[in-house]
Amino acid sequence: MEEEKIKKIVKENYAKIAKESLCCCSQSVSCCTDTGVEKEISKNIGYSDIDIDRVPKGSNLGLGCGNPVALASIKDGDIVLDLGSGAGFDCFLASEKAGAEGKIIGVDMTVEMIEKARENASQGGYKNIEFRLGEIENLPIEDSIVDIIISNCVINLAADKDNVFKEAFRVLKPGGRIMVSDIVTSEVLPDFIKKDASAYVSCISGAIVKEDYLKAIKKAGFIDIVTFDEVNFPIKYISCNGTEDKRVNDLALSQNMIDKFEKSVFSIKVSAIKSLYL
Repeated sequence: MEEEKIKKIVKENYAKIAKESLCCCSQSVSCCTDTGVEKEISKNIGYSDIDIDRVPKGSNLGLGCGNPVALASIKDGDIVLDLGSGAGFDCFLASEKAGAEGKIIGVDMTVEMIEKARENASQGGYKNIEFRLGEIENLPIEDSIVDIIISNCVINLAADKDNVFKEAFRVLKPGGRIMVSDIVTSEVLPDFIKKDASAYVSCISGAIVKEDYLKAIKKAGFIDIVTFDEVNFPIKYISCNGTEDKRVNDLALSQNMIDKFEKSVFSIKVSAIKSLYL
């Protein structure tokens, strides 16, 4: 799909999610409408009950594929940037770790998500968080000001992943680092999945081969790239509809197709560093 079409699809879908509190990007549940399911999803991908209960109500939409905050080693005074911050869930968790002297910046390209995140921050009384409207391929952030970048199941949605990592590198301070959770594949997905809109917004169609993902990070200038915690992502959950049969039928997926590709899609966590010596 063309880049502008991808952006339009993603914006429209996540605007709907922000308005209706639906969730479509989960390895454990295909679609949800209540906080009970969202909590279940979050617990399955690495969040604790304490994490889930300490954030403002409505900030956890169950959209992630990991818990980058738990692994980012955020310390007091850090400036943290969240790429694709959604309703602010990870930002609120990072806020406590960064403390009053730190700052959290969330960037999202969906107006409705930014509005929801700002409302959540206001309700929670957070003073060290700022949400900015913008694209992660063209960050509204100054050069070399960020200590840590986190992202949770969002970079796979970007049409230009090379530029996402170039921008991440640009805004990080020397010695700064990224810690991202994302969806990748072990092989190139077939065209009928890559071109499907519902599969794209469910974090599948935009996913690229793991080696290409890591190459994009290296190409941007990062060093010490480490991959860990690889977990299979069920491909039968790529469409956001009511039942499994409906999800499969939407994409005309036979059971053989599901069996063939299910093991090729998985979530990973990746860390990397911007060298001190630039």
